[in-house]
Amino acid sequence: MRFLVTGHTGFKGTWLTMYLKYLGHTVSGLSIGSEPHWLCNQVNLKGMLTDEYIGDVRDWEFVKQSFRSSEFDAVVHLAAQSLVRESFRRPRFTFETNVQGTLNVLESYFELNRRVPILIVTTDKVYRNDGRRQGYIESDALGSSDPYSASKAMADLMTQSLQELYSDFPIAIARAGNVIGGGDVSKERLLPDLMNAIQQGLTPHLRLPNAIRPWQHVLDCLNGYYKILEALVISPTQLGAWNIGPAQENIKSVRELTELVQDKMNVQRSWNQTGNDDMPESDFLLLDSSKARRDLGWDDLLSFEESVEWTVNWYRSVQKGAMPREATMGDIERFLSL
Repeated sequence: MRFLVTGHTGFKGTWLTMYLKYLGHTVSGLSIGSEPHWLCNQVNLKGMLTDEYIGDVRDWEFVKQSFRSSEFDAVVHLAAQSLVRESFRRPRFTFETNVQGTLNVLESYFELNRRVPILIVTTDKVYRNDGRRQGYIESDALGSSDPYSASKAMADLMTQSLQELYSDFPIAIARAGNVIGGGDVSKERLLPDLMNAIQQGLTPHLRLPNAIRPWQHVLDCLNGYYKILEALVISPTQLGAWNIGPAQENIKSVRELTELVQDKMNVQRSWNQTGNDDMPESDFLLLDSSKARRDLGWDDLLSFEESVEWTVNWYRSVQKGAMPREATMGDIERFLSL
């Protein structure tokens, strides 16, 4: 199949592109420019692409022309401003990217009148967090207070409304949790910050050590996306929203993740709590992914400890001289053999 991936230069987009390539598909990418230290450049992602369209997803003309130029059998929309704390600093940019950008992608897709599968990726944070201690299911109410989560909830609801309007197009929505894996360089994400601190011999600073998050290896997450797309290909109808989150036993606190990484890196368990300043974040978030397990046959292949171990081993192998492309493809090959 021929895929068009938006946001292909991002962390998850790079892994998805390489995952699809390993499976024998061709991939074109649409994304904003990248920095030299991003994983996409470390693995020479450009060389794996059939076509690449570099521009701003907020630019309607750019997105429309890119869709017209690209030959694809399926679309995965990942392009986003994906950082919660950055959304407090740049709320307009966040809303324009995540809401207007998604609208531009959907309108470009509808305009072509080609009924091929499209997967719109939002986030676990679209749910209205009422403090519950059980997982949110797909029919629960959406809504949030921070700009990132609110913008993603708006994009999700907008997609649902357009699904009603274009009911004969094969559209689905994926809501995933906190992914980890080798090569993430995003600012103010726990794993990149933690690995940087360890490599520099510094004590990591944790804002919310007791916060609970649905940690998941990036490949388990992408496998879920792929299962949804397979279902869209087999039955090209509306498939609604799908949670792709880890099993209950993989739900751990920030502190537990930090200390397990330190154990795997053979460094002393230590951290400082810094507080959460003026940018509030939820302290508990859990997805119920029973629907995907039941109806798609999807499940986690890696436990929490294995997810952390794979991530740590990726960084270790690169530090020892392995090429990031080899380390990433090695993980993909090993994952698909499970």
